[in-house]
Amino acid sequence: MTQVSDPAPNPHASAEEVRAAFDDPKLANVLYHDWEAGTYDEKWSISYDERCISYATEVFEAVAGTAGQPYPTAMELGSGTGFFLLNLMQGGVIKKGYVTDLSPGMVEVALRNARNLGLDVEGRVADAERIPYPDDSFDLVVGHAVLHHIPDVTAALGEVLRVLKPGGRFVFAGEPTRIGDFYARRLGQLTWWLTTNLTKLPALSGWRRPQEELDESSRAAALEAVVDLHTFDPAELERTALAAGAVYVRAVTDEFSAALVGWPIRTFEAAVPPQRLTVRWRLFAYHLWLRLSALDRKLLARVLPRSLFYNVMLTGTKPPAPTEL
Repeated sequence: MTQVSDPAPNPHASAEEVRAAFDDPKLANVLYHDWEAGTYDEKWSISYDERCISYATEVFEAVAGTAGQPYPTAMELGSGTGFFLLNLMQGGVIKKGYVTDLSPGMVEVALRNARNLGLDVEGRVADAERIPYPDDSFDLVVGHAVLHHIPDVTAALGEVLRVLKPGGRFVFAGEPTRIGDFYARRLGQLTWWLTTNLTKLPALSGWRRPQEELDESSRAAALEAVVDLHTFDPAELERTALAAGAVYVRAVTDEFSAALVGWPIRTFEAAVPPQRLTVRWRLFAYHLWLRLSALDRKLLARVLPRSLFYNVMLTGTKPPAPTEL
């Protein structure tokens, strides 16, 4: 079943709504992610083929291992367009999936993606601090780039543990570290400024997006600054999960050189017309990212503090039920 009966998304926020969202991070999350839902996969080079299936399964196994696979039921918290859950399902990690997000637009797109892939997925609009499922519902809860959007991370992790079955696992990936977020944002801002100014030159005008698209991207960026509520120190994130009641908690970081190069590339791609991004370019960017990720994983992770890396991944389990005597 792939149905959702929650309110329809608002694809574009008005200026008044954007102003109101600066005082309400949950409203900001709904507006921003509804706004981005239709183009989100393109913006972040998300696909549902072998490239992203491999990435999702490798990230999952890097932090959680392979024990317990395949999981009979799994919910994605803050699913967005379904990138993490749907690719894990295609990779054989999960059998039955549920997508949840505060944004109706994202739930709508995630369910459409699931239908197109022929996957057994249900979904609904949900607040991470009040997950609308009964206790002990899922074998696994996953999320990708979601915890940093949630006002009360401890409350959300408590809810995750509530809906997990005893002994069930959670896996969150793609969360920004404090240091990683610092350099990624500045690299992105510099790249955006350079690209949008250089493409004003007559010789490069064919590389410039229409001004209305650039203006809309700037408005979306203003909302993005509101919805990104947290950055994390890996050790502190582990302590937060333990305080919420999880056991066997572990945080792992990745992407240092890959982030230093990847953020300028992603920003450049967002600033130029899509038709300028040839297959050759996309293959170059993807294989460069693969090589740098391997460098990070095989060498730099052994010599650099984990707090320097851009992404932090977190796993833990719900305590098992007491053994009956």
